[in-house]
Amino acid sequence: MNNRRVVRLDKKYVMHTYSRIPIAMERGEGVRIWDSDGKEYLDFISGIGVNAVGHCHPEIVKAVESQLKRLLHCSNLYHIGLQAKLAEALCEVSFADKVFFSNSGAEANEAAIKLARRFGNKLGGRRYEIITMKGSFHGRTLATLKATAQTKYQNGFGPFLPGFKYAPFNDLKGVKKAISSKTCAVMLEPIQGEGGINVASETFLRELRQFCHKEEILLILDEVQCGLGRTGKMFAYQHYGIEPDVMTLAKPLGGGMPIGATLAKEKVASAFEPGTHASTFGGNPLACSAALAFLKVVKKENLVKKARERGNYFRARLEPLKKKYSFIKAMRGKGLMVGLELGFPGKDIVKRCRDRGLLINCTMEKILRFLPPLIVEERDIDEAVKILDTVFSHL
Repeated sequence: MNNRRVVRLDKKYVMHTYSRIPIAMERGEGVRIWDSDGKEYLDFISGIGVNAVGHCHPEIVKAVESQLKRLLHCSNLYHIGLQAKLAEALCEVSFADKVFFSNSGAEANEAAIKLARRFGNKLGGRRYEIITMKGSFHGRTLATLKATAQTKYQNGFGPFLPGFKYAPFNDLKGVKKAISSKTCAVMLEPIQGEGGINVASETFLRELRQFCHKEEILLILDEVQCGLGRTGKMFAYQHYGIEPDVMTLAKPLGGGMPIGATLAKEKVASAFEPGTHASTFGGNPLACSAALAFLKVVKKENLVKKARERGNYFRARLEPLKKKYSFIKAMRGKGLMVGLELGFPGKDIVKRCRDRGLLINCTMEKILRFLPPLIVEERDIDEAVKILDTVFSHL
């Protein structure tokens, strides 16, 4: 089907929850993707960070194809070998002792919220409140929507689950002000993705870690978008020399297959007992086979180091544009998670780039967001920057 027919069917039969761009993607390979009309694009948003090893990486495809012939699904009533192997692999490269698997970032965060509340209540005194940061984004379920401190996502969905408070990002005094005797956790993204590529300062996150430890409050890090190599470290928390008590992962973990993970230290994880939480599809053999292949590719191709090096190169190539065009107000990010703040809404910029074969997106109205695959080469970055320069020059 061509783009026009897909768009027509979508409008007729699919619930209108997305403001979709009027093109339909059909095929992808590496850093490139093609729509149903055959037009080629350089993908610098990579499925909002999902396709971190590129589209249809041969190792991911091979692993999924092999598993398709063996076992698609197995209930969590039974042990699942690939799930156990994936949990081991994630614990070996992180701070964690235990993992709970789900299907998405929102579900991973929902599990983290439930785990924190159960742990807090076991401490006594009904400790159930969770502090999150203004500008955050944690998901679309009712609990994670309330945890998301942006009213534009919440409008029309109340009443919400109580027990959430908001504090200013990078403001330890603000966090302390929100703390009460009922607080069980502080939850934040080391780099706010939907919030505009806002990076936690070293002082803030390190002092927050110390404060939470002292007050017996859990520190939950949402690394759904910034984790798994994106920032030039395997996990963003590693830039700060700290460890969280709980961490959530999703987007790139399955190499395109849906999977989420909630990681925790043993003392926290033990708050979950049989029957307290579950997921029918979480950690199923197919998703786990893809995730194990993803971790193998990241290690084999040294993509964490590559993300750091390519990220430095990308920002170096963007710097002249920032100097050349006064409407670029700021550039921020780490590794291959980069944002350009404009002095005006960026929706038209995104469209003009797309027309020229470059896929990016805009968040918080004025922040151009770049999440290219970790396999991106310098020549791809050069091509993207050239398109940006051309688009900017015509404004």
